[in-house]
Amino acid sequence: MTMEENIKRWTAKRRTAPVVKVNQGKTAVAGASRPFGLPLSEIGGWGGDAK
Repeated sequence: MTMEENIKRWTAKRRTAPVVKVNQGKTAVAGASRPFGLPLSEIGGWGGDAK
């Protein structure tokens, strides 16, 4: 298991990395959420919060 899979609490700093990748077009929301087992809406919500 990787460190990312063991995350219990998502701080603002940790949420930034997948959101930035999505915003830069490096990955899709599904690709950013899958490794962490997060629902798509979770990352989508973080993206809205970031703007």
